[in-house]
Amino acid sequence: MRREYINYMPKIPINISFVSVNYYPIHWHDSIEIMFVLKGAIDVAIETQTYHVKENEIEIINCDEAHTLKNGAKDNKILIFYIDPDFFERYYDDIRNVFFYTNSSEQGAHEMEKYYILKKYLSKLLYEFVEQQEGYEDSIQNILVELLYHLINNFHQLIYEEESLKEDEVQFERYDRIVKYVYNNYMNKISLQDIAKKEYLSSNYLSSKIKDAMGYNFNDFLNLTRVEESIKLLLDTDKTISEISDEMGFSHVRYFNKHFKRYYKCTPMQFRKKYKADGGKYEGLKKVKELDIKEAADAVSPYLEDYDRYKFKDKIIKVDFDMSSECGKLEKKFLEVIDIGNAKELLNEENKNILRCISDNIEFNYGIIHGLFTEDMNVFQSKNNGFISWTRVRQVLQFLFEINLKPIILLDKSFESFKEPLNILREFMLYFNETFEKSDFIKLRFKLDDGLSQCLKDGIAEITDEFFDESPLVDYNFDLNICENKIYDTCYMIPYIIQNSINNPENNLCFKAFDGLNDTMKNDNDVHVGDSGLISLDKIKKPSYYAYNFLSLLGSEIIAKGEGYIITKNGEDIQILLYSYKEDIDRLTTFEEIQKERGIKNTAERKYSINIFNLLGDYRIIKYELNEKNGSFYNHWLSMGKPERLTDEERELIKKASVPKISFGFAKKSTVLNIISKIEGYGGTLIILKNVRKHLN
Repeated sequence: MRREYINYMPKIPINISFVSVNYYPIHWHDSIEIMFVLKGAIDVAIETQTYHVKENEIEIINCDEAHTLKNGAKDNKILIFYIDPDFFERYYDDIRNVFFYTNSSEQGAHEMEKYYILKKYLSKLLYEFVEQQEGYEDSIQNILVELLYHLINNFHQLIYEEESLKEDEVQFERYDRIVKYVYNNYMNKISLQDIAKKEYLSSNYLSSKIKDAMGYNFNDFLNLTRVEESIKLLLDTDKTISEISDEMGFSHVRYFNKHFKRYYKCTPMQFRKKYKADGGKYEGLKKVKELDIKEAADAVSPYLEDYDRYKFKDKIIKVDFDMSSECGKLEKKFLEVIDIGNAKELLNEENKNILRCISDNIEFNYGIIHGLFTEDMNVFQSKNNGFISWTRVRQVLQFLFEINLKPIILLDKSFESFKEPLNILREFMLYFNETFEKSDFIKLRFKLDDGLSQCLKDGIAEITDEFFDESPLVDYNFDLNICENKIYDTCYMIPYIIQNSINNPENNLCFKAFDGLNDTMKNDNDVHVGDSGLISLDKIKKPSYYAYNFLSLLGSEIIAKGEGYIITKNGEDIQILLYSYKEDIDRLTTFEEIQKERGIKNTAERKYSINIFNLLGDYRIIKYELNEKNGSFYNHWLSMGKPERLTDEERELIKKASVPKISFGFAKKSTVLNIISKIEGYGGTLIILKNVRKHLN
């Protein structure tokens, strides 16, 4: 029997083999076969065409296509995927009559992005097939669905022949209908006129368009289909040539002979004599060696670096703690300061509302403010009497006091550029010492830029000492000239910020409140600009915002701490913060490095089993999750196709979607409470347990 039957694994519509092929005689099967050459080469004869498939290239063999495999190079290694078309049929009708083609003739074709993506899908399927981790059946099915539509959109026969059809849905559907009609009716008497009538087109017009779309005129395509289908009857039945000719739809056996010879260079009878073999002889012709499939899994690992299930070996990180445990106090130095940008931006009500939201939800202690002494703030000396209007400055400072954010006023080169900067500073002190309550005035702080002259620094110190009992000059070692880095918009910021805040406070992170643009940036859109703000240009909360939000909700006492987690408490309430972890997660990598690594290198899924002993009562549980799949503004933008700008409607939708996934639970008082949670890729999860009795009182 030349028709072979593929055995699929239980519950999954796929089988995979890793083989070295010397020769595999003509055969076919009701399965979509995808060959991925990992080493060497192979010659694949598919019906009337032969393709030389080289190392790192792919060939697709469609359902019931007769094909032969021959060694194209010594010691080849071929990964073969068999996919059940019944599974694809659930998502796309008549899949058996959809044909996928790859380009094995054009030099460098397989280096195109669509082939790289195809290899990634195949590598994920192989990984799940070999490792069989928890949930692998669902993962395989999900990958297969994505693979199906990638094939349809990039490797469909019609797109292969006529690339323009990819952008013309109406024409694509028309010729897809015609192809399927031929495959389903080739055994009958059909004509171009019949099809033209169905499509409401003239025969002449349709004839020319069919050749453009299919590479053949209608009659050639019909006769080729009949010839290719006749192979199965020639090799797998004892029917006469005349019977096969009739069954294939030829009006006379001489036409069958004519068209068969055109494609196979021999008559149907000669073909049968050459290739027909009984079961025993047929099996003896096969020269195929099975290889260790785990070797193939290692070979495709470069395509798996951004797969969030890759390298996860079902390892569970177990954390046990008692409610009475205490490792020390949590110093929230990470909430010490935020860079709130240029003072003039806080004359805008929308910006004020956003900063109020940041202050309410994160509660930073100080805000570094730039450009307070500038003409934008009406700070300049009148030519007549030296009068300075402090109205705008007062509005900004009063607002900061209202939201409990103490100002750190940056004095930089723009301040030094005034003709008499020290006189301006003295006027500022005199005015605000009288205008503000003393309790507010003494909260003012000043940071001197390193570029100021020593003479000016000494003068500033002398003036401030006149008005403050303790020096208001601060010496925070923050880098306020942060370089553009697209990584700031991504979920990488969540573990980066948490790890540094908890374990490396000396790193002195200082993020901006808002993204901004300047003429040194190489931005090509208004959404993903690479600035270090917690809020994007479109006023959307970024992953970095939620990293600080999660940190701010931690308690004051540390119960347990380790790689990728910290557990705290406030009285009887418990806070569990989990985050992605790898060795260098505290290093600010670049967006380009992440892209070069093709994703989340060495950041596998982390599964936690947390046992809490001696709970003090019943607890409500609130779980917040933010990662690349849930709530990330950057990933939502990617999913939209990376538009240069957002419409008002899109902006509002992304705002609503860029929030953590929230779930709830309840735990009765017990000797031990177990919580299972996992982190996939880059992200963080905050679990808060609130004592019911305490919050009811």
